[in-house]
Amino acid sequence: MAENSEKLVILAAVVGAHGITGEVRLKLFTDDLARYPALTGNGRPLTLKSVRPGPNGAVARFAEVTDRNAAEAMRGTQIAVPRASLPDLGDDEYYHADLIGEPAVSTAGDELGRIVDVVDYGAGDLIEIERPDGKRFLVPIKAGVDDLGPPIRVHAEFVEA
Repeated sequence: MAENSEKLVILAAVVGAHGITGEVRLKLFTDDLARYPALTGNGRPLTLKSVRPGPNGAVARFAEVTDRNAAEAMRGTQIAVPRASLPDLGDDEYYHADLIGEPAVSTAGDELGRIVDVVDYGAGDLIEIERPDGKRFLVPIKAGVDDLGPPIRVHAEFVEA
């Protein structure tokens, strides 16, 4: 897969304000937000001062957010880092963000489309593939990825709707 160090990877999303001092409630997409003190949100730099477990996610304080009004204004903001900031991975590991946009090919060599999302509804990761006609379908990732080098080979049998 092509490395794109300029690509931003979303680590959290602001779901609301917490208290009156500028803290925000976050939905986390990472296990350790604290390892990334320099973040971006809506194109502006954010400096993480603290993060702790909170109701349904985490509560964070950013140096640039100093009161409840500023925290409320951040609702919906996606918190991101450049792809190059993420730790290196082992040979059999990958970041979901690296799969987005990659071609998907069946084990029979048929072009299936492009990967548009990786989702987890609780039973494991699923790859969402968009066919050239715009239709989308999901494939379990644990049973579906044969090779992580492009194109992604997907073990999938599906019925046209």
